[in-house]
Amino acid sequence: MNQPQASFSHRARVLGRWSLIATLLASVVIMLGAWTRLVDAGLGCPDWPGCYGFLSVPQSPESIAIANARFPDTPVEVEKGWPEMIHRYAAGILGLVVFGLAAYAVRHRREDLPVKLPLFIAGFIVLQGAFGMWTVTLKLWPQVVALHLLGGFTTISLLTLLTLRLRGRQKRTSEPDPGGQPISRFRPWLYGGLALVVMQIALGAWTAANYAAVACPDLPTCQGEWWPAEMDFQHGFDIAQHVGPNYLGGQLTADGRVAIHVTHRVGAVLVLGYFTVLLALMWRRFRGGLLGWHVQLVAIVLAAQIALGLANVAFHIPLSIAVAHNAMGAGLLLTVINLLWRLREQPQTHAVNRQNTTTINREVTA
Repeated sequence: MNQPQASFSHRARVLGRWSLIATLLASVVIMLGAWTRLVDAGLGCPDWPGCYGFLSVPQSPESIAIANARFPDTPVEVEKGWPEMIHRYAAGILGLVVFGLAAYAVRHRREDLPVKLPLFIAGFIVLQGAFGMWTVTLKLWPQVVALHLLGGFTTISLLTLLTLRLRGRQKRTSEPDPGGQPISRFRPWLYGGLALVVMQIALGAWTAANYAAVACPDLPTCQGEWWPAEMDFQHGFDIAQHVGPNYLGGQLTADGRVAIHVTHRVGAVLVLGYFTVLLALMWRRFRGGLLGWHVQLVAIVLAAQIALGLANVAFHIPLSIAVAHNAMGAGLLLTVINLLWRLREQPQTHAVNRQNTTTINREVTA
């Protein structure tokens, strides 16, 4: 290996290692965000980025007195302030790591490291920080809360793509093509599955933002009915809710929340049915190989996510299961993205292998 190649390999490993760390940290931030929301601490600190004008949650009698004087409408609740600030600290550390990734990529851009993607992620982190601020200043306005949640999933997806891209550059391998129909035939169907997962995550974000997770306390029916007659979809999916009220605990009627919850359940059934068929077909094709393992991984995560969703309802949204449900939603998204990436890489390699084989055969014949 010559010196430029060795240098590139080293830089790619460093960037890939920190990209993986950022991905793991992003998953922690997502879980902390879910924890903050579930313990009703989204407004534990009524200002941003500090807490009542302090760098941490005020705890001494003097600090609490000052904080209450600054924000008389929202007296200090220490037990709710800390989840919010811990979430902010973790998000801040993630931002610093992402900015470091972008700076490293720009510094070594002449060594063919990816630059546009790290810069885009850094810019997106700034936007995500703005949504974090608006979440507080607009008093948990559901539209902003839902977009902030989706932004967290987008961030971890982009970091995963960067990690996969860097690992792919370090080592490109392929498994033998078992023959039969082309691998690429699965790609559009997997993109369709990815779209379904994104839509389901968006429904989950809207469910959480409007506190609709507890709207249906029974299974498999909702309030004793398969299709509740009083559901109000127009109210439940009204994205024109005005800014101003404190949305902690939600402002929608019960009928609107039931409509949101039932829609989320229907989405889960669609995702489960779609992927059951698709993954079964892919397993038949790729079992025994590396791609088969990635197919299995999606199936395992999907099964775990469905089980956690059912447990959420059955046990009335316990904190640990609800946080795990959020985390597993991110896991399902990432495993589908990973499978798409692996599938995307395979045909190119196989095409090269077939071309090389044809060339060798011709030479041997000649």
